Amino acid sequence: MRTTPPGYRPPPDILAPMTSSRPDRAARGAGRYAPSPSGDLHLGNLRTALLAWAFARSTGRRFVLRIEDIDRVRPGAAERQLADLAALGLDWDGEPLLQSAREAEHRAVVARLTAGGRTYECYCTRREIQAAASAPHGAPGAYPGTCRDLDDAERARRRAERPPAVRLRAEVGSFTVQDRLHGAHTGLVDDFVLLRNDGRPAYNLAVVLDDAHQGVDQVVRGDDLLPSTPRQAYLAAVLGLPEPEWVHVPLVLNPHGQRLAKRDGAVTLADLAAAGHGPAEVMGWIGRSLGLPGRVRTAQDVLAVFDEDALPREPWVVDPAGWAAQRAVGTS
Repeated sequence: MRTTPPGYRPPPDILAPMTSSRPDRAARGAGRYAPSPSGDLHLGNLRTALLAWAFARSTGRRFVLRIEDIDRVRPGAAERQLADLAALGLDWDGEPLLQSAREAEHRAVVARLTAGGRTYECYCTRREIQAAASAPHGAPGAYPGTCRDLDDAERARRRAERPPAVRLRAEVGSFTVQDRLHGAHTGLVDDFVLLRNDGRPAYNLAVVLDDAHQGVDQVVRGDDLLPSTPRQAYLAAVLGLPEPEWVHVPLVLNPHGQRLAKRDGAVTLADLAAAGHGPAEVMGWIGRSLGLPGRVRTAQDVLAVFDEDALPREPWVVDPAGWAAQRAVGTS
């Protein structure tokens, strides 16, 4: 497997036109929270948002929001998400960015990469990719490069059968990132998708470009996304964009060790409020889960005592069926 050091940069002739069109960054960097408007935020989402806000504000950064609406969107979800963040006392700088509003810029970057020979069309179905990855010599989770070197005739034949996705022609097999909580992390980089076969930008492309557009230099998010970070950091390097500081925080899990979800019961602010648990009480639970001292009732209470060195490194396991018992013994 090919590897590359964190400071890898591609040839400047490919980078120059991309970096020159980038908007000027603000004097201060920014942290961000970027939910997908597919439903209401649950306790795990809210805890991560609070941590992203606290990391940014405690280091003098701006804090920006982005609604990642290029995939599944539920009407009204974005508005409820913003209301929930505000109910916990989080504030942000400027208007939230709608990711879908930047699709033209996303596609323009892919066009520049294509002009530089850094992409190729892929006609594989999901089933074909899964079958290749499960083969005896397949790398788990890696695209095997099936369409990387097709000749023109074969590309034309496959293109007539189904619309292609566009993949990055990666020059490495792995990439190393530095994470504030996890240290050095080396992960897989394959020829990942930049544009899906419906023409929409893929997540790994959009998140890199939009973070740079918003001046984000600190990314705080759940540690389930750490495995995808080397791909994103590598793409930033290919595009000549600054790599942000990474902070991958522990998730909130249900009693079965699974990532918390709405199916687990009363885990959204609306459901908890209906059960008699207001935002201040929820903040008390989150504050205790983070090991914060004193009485935590608001986001400002969190900021007053925030210490990243004291944050737990293990997930917070919650049992929504036990909220009544937690309420009975009081909150921090």
